Amino acid sequence: MRTTTFVLAVLLSVARTAAGQGYETYQNNADGFRLDIPGTPVMKTTIFMSEHGYALPAHVYTVDRGREHYSITVVDFRPIEAMGKQRANDCVEKTQICQGNTNTGPGFWLHDVRGALVYASHMFMKRNAKLTDFVWAQHDRIEGHELQLTNPDESRTYAYIAMHEMKLYITEATVPKGDPPATRFQTSMSFVDKDGQPIRYDGYYSNTYHGLGVYPAKRVTGAPAQ
Repeated sequence: MRTTTFVLAVLLSVARTAAGQGYETYQNNADGFRLDIPGTPVMKTTIFMSEHGYALPAHVYTVDRGREHYSITVVDFRPIEAMGKQRANDCVEKTQICQGNTNTGPGFWLHDVRGALVYASHMFMKRNAKLTDFVWAQHDRIEGHELQLTNPDESRTYAYIAMHEMKLYITEATVPKGDPPATRFQTSMSFVDKDGQPIRYDGYYSNTYHGLGVYPAKRVTGAPAQ
């Protein structure tokens, strides 16, 4: 009986270890990212509703492996300025809440960009799950947020959110209870340019300042991703 129990425990341990293996590096030059993920993602085009109600184009890349789920959502914020100006122009009442001002951008598009990281993080916090970790992080010196949650079925969700060059990146992985943590996926996120070259800066990059052009960002060309 003890031998049988031991064999079953070993087999279960091997199965769990195997579940955490099989990662490969996936790179997408068009959307500007690279990360380790267990399989080649399937991409679909969708719409992401921003905090202030802008319908922004987005791509969602997903990999499902058994009960494991991995996704990368890339939201393109570059059209939002034109959308904000159009909203202000179409506003019949011409109220401040509809139009905004020079600090908020017409239609509050600037506030939408400034708050994108917080808004995306809050979307995770509103789930029916227990938040167990929420920290500031940086990948390739591009600032972001890392979150971990425990779901009602005791599966675990690992997320990283960042914004670079007016694109919002939301990565998340959910693995079943007892499986190895998906921290490799969560921490492997890095950024590339349209030619596939790794991006790194000589200081920390904040989309609020650098993406909006308040300050220039000095890139270290060709530096290895870390």
